[in-house]
Amino acid sequence: MNDPFLGLQDVPAFHVTSKDIVDGKLMDKKFMSGDFGIEDGQDISPELHWTGAPSNTKSYAVTLYDPDAPTGSGFWHWAVMNIPASVEELSQGAGSSDNAKLPQGAVQLPNDARMKKYIGAAPPKGHGVHHYFLTVWALAIEKVEIPEDSTPAFFIFNTFGHVLARGVVNFEVEVK
Repeated sequence: MNDPFLGLQDVPAFHVTSKDIVDGKLMDKKFMSGDFGIEDGQDISPELHWTGAPSNTKSYAVTLYDPDAPTGSGFWHWAVMNIPASVEELSQGAGSSDNAKLPQGAVQLPNDARMKKYIGAAPPKGHGVHHYFLTVWALAIEKVEIPEDSTPAFFIFNTFGHVLARGVVNFEVEVK
């Protein structure tokens, strides 16, 4: 398995959970990608909540990354930045393209498919198990000042040195 945090600063962890991800598995296919051909996939982002982030957190970001995608660079499924520090949860479906369930001020960046929304898991059939990292980033800055059409990788690059802590929910998916 590829380590998505290799080369990033070593920071403390905080607690992130989801009622939609249990024991490293998605609880329903609706969280997988219908856009990418998964039967019954609806590209609905899972509910998330977090506790224990540093008290000096000024904003949060959330990303979903699959380092096992057959691209040579993984695949960014979702990225949201500039979530206010007062927010400690995202409801199910917060990653919809209409942004209706995102907190005020939060910005969804285009994923690797160049869509400003959550794209669910969709490993290629027969490619084996893919490991997904749903990460909440506690940041020391209120806003990440990058263009709203930036890539998730560019976002991570621009937060280097500003990450106070991160919490991760991992899950695995295989399509046979």
